[in-house]
Amino acid sequence: MSKIIASAAIRGAHKIVTQTREKWQMAMDRWGAGEPVGFPNTAYYLPIIYGILGYKVEKLGDMEWVVKRCESLLPPPVKETHPLPYLAPALDSGMATLFAEELVEAIRYLEYPDFYTRGENIKGDNIWLGAADDVILRKRGIEFVDGTAPGFAAILGAAPDNETAVKIAQELQEKNLYVFMCGGDGKRRFSEQLVESGVQIGWPTRLVSFGPDTSSTVFAMGFATRAAMSFGGIEPGDYRKILIYNKDRIFAFALPLGFVTEDWYANAAGAINYGFPVIADTPIPEVLPYGVCTYEHVVSNIPHDKIVSKAIEVRGLKVAVTQVPVPLSYGPAFEGERVRGDDVYLECGGGRTTMVEWVTSRDMKEVEDGKVEVVGPDISDIQPGTRLPMAIFIEVAGRKMQADYEPILERQIHHLINYAQGLMHIGQRDIAWLRVARKAVENGFKLEHIGKMLHAKLHQDFGRIFDKLQVTIYTSEEEVQSIVKQAKEVYEKRDKRIEGMTDEATETFYSCTLCQSFAPSHVCVISPERTGLCGSYNWMDCKAAYEINPTGPNQPVPKGETIDARVGQWKGVNDFVKQASRGKIDHYNLYSILYDPMTSCGCMECIAAILPLCNGIMTVNREHTGMTPSGMKFTTLAGTIGGGISTPGFVGHGKYNITQRKFLSAEEGIKRLVWMPVSLKEEIKERFEKRADEMGMPDLLEKIADETVGTTEEEILPFLEEKGHPALSLDPLM
Repeated sequence: MSKIIASAAIRGAHKIVTQTREKWQMAMDRWGAGEPVGFPNTAYYLPIIYGILGYKVEKLGDMEWVVKRCESLLPPPVKETHPLPYLAPALDSGMATLFAEELVEAIRYLEYPDFYTRGENIKGDNIWLGAADDVILRKRGIEFVDGTAPGFAAILGAAPDNETAVKIAQELQEKNLYVFMCGGDGKRRFSEQLVESGVQIGWPTRLVSFGPDTSSTVFAMGFATRAAMSFGGIEPGDYRKILIYNKDRIFAFALPLGFVTEDWYANAAGAINYGFPVIADTPIPEVLPYGVCTYEHVVSNIPHDKIVSKAIEVRGLKVAVTQVPVPLSYGPAFEGERVRGDDVYLECGGGRTTMVEWVTSRDMKEVEDGKVEVVGPDISDIQPGTRLPMAIFIEVAGRKMQADYEPILERQIHHLINYAQGLMHIGQRDIAWLRVARKAVENGFKLEHIGKMLHAKLHQDFGRIFDKLQVTIYTSEEEVQSIVKQAKEVYEKRDKRIEGMTDEATETFYSCTLCQSFAPSHVCVISPERTGLCGSYNWMDCKAAYEINPTGPNQPVPKGETIDARVGQWKGVNDFVKQASRGKIDHYNLYSILYDPMTSCGCMECIAAILPLCNGIMTVNREHTGMTPSGMKFTTLAGTIGGGISTPGFVGHGKYNITQRKFLSAEEGIKRLVWMPVSLKEEIKERFEKRADEMGMPDLLEKIADETVGTTEEEILPFLEEKGHPALSLDPLM
């Protein structure tokens, strides 16, 4: 390893560890050893320390052991003549740096509780997001498992100008990579350059501004460490497996932009431990031999227009990018982008106008593949700020195309439009909403490009089930209303067909084993009346997915002989579960929370738990971060029941599943629901009230407690008694 790099990294580590001890001692003098510390709403303590050392830092006093461990890791400064290799001491100094900086950031949370925002988005003038909470980890981390996000770039410093910063960020987004930003060059910061240029930053756009200082690097490395523990199933303290997991599975790299300080060298050494190479734009010494990283460890003096491609090459990352024929940057990184009111060039739907989306099947001779037609005013015919009605009408034809696949294709419209930079799409069917940004129009966007992107992407993702696809976009009121009328008739027929399906009348269920990469024993069995616990798959989706990919994670599961219809257990399902879990799980029940409930992976939208004192069941959605009457927050519950185990008294489920007839039917279903967060109540209100009315309890939702009533069983029980909740008169749960 370069003597210059090793010397700088070791000097930087010595300085950082010394400053950390001083900061910790000042905190001890102010608050004392018993003061709780940690990153908000996480179950991983200080994740780098917890993951690598297996040590829980819960109070200020716990930090002393870590400080001493850092000091013991520090090698002596590199001498003029040094007979030993430099790599190992430099890597040790890098780990000491990360441990020390994690302590510094934990103390910052104690000193300034509002220094960092909470959640996925920046708030006002505060652009620093800080440590990702467990909700974000589960939501975003799964993308690193399923390949939606192949990796991340950790950027330190700033580009020479804002235009270069925007180009680098945009190129990384186009490769579907996350961009983790921290630190600066003393005058500018990369994240601030993006904000100044009008670029939306935050988790939804994959441009994550962790913090203003170099120490904020630990939020990126902590995210990677938590991913290994959460999705790789690696135990805390098994540092070798955590580092190898990151080298092999989390395709990340560091991009220091500008003059590389000793602090940066120390952090770069920490990143190399994880197999993350360093690609710099300045002429620092290089470390070219292979070893800890897949290829070169440090590559320098790369021009800004080549730095992203060089980083991807050095990291050994294979990025699949489909060229979509539109004049806009295109990819999942732009899905979370928002088009604000002042930036709107065209708006359709969203309650302002009528908008509808409809996919239908045709005979082969009726469809001209690739044909895109705009009927009515186009972008060139309107002024900025215009509102138009819109109908996106897609006709498909193919020998394998079935009517059951139409809603599957229809649902793709939402995210495929959102992938285009400058377009914002919300909703589906006849409640869709589209906004087109002024900048998109400046770049040459026209309405025909919606059709072109849908044609290209639907062919790529679903070409197995159809042969031809054409798109017509209507923007005149008369034609739009005609499409709405036809589409609503089809929607009604579809809903009746799906709602009319029952588990009893269906001989084949479907599996989903997509999450086995991080929960090896988890097998999700999806029936017409029990959607997947992640909320992303229902029976129809799995059927279509199997047709598209017969060897994929969605396989047919014959029910076979009924063992117990009340709890939902069949011999064929048991046989499949045992085989797919490699013998770890030999049976479970689809309809029960008490008796051998279905396994959970960690991606569940909601978690239900029994409340014995109330003779009922609560459920909490992932977005709710507060305490629940079970005595645990969602993150703690997820950590308790996730990983592919069956936990009596607890079960993961989807939001839609709450209003399905078989939802925990072995325990009387929604009659037992005694507590739900307000946000979940509002989200499912319409469907819930319809289901409750079918059961002869039209006012049931009003009898269910929420966090405004209480967050303990003792607090909510009087409310349930006052409202006459039906759970109180049911047979005892226990």
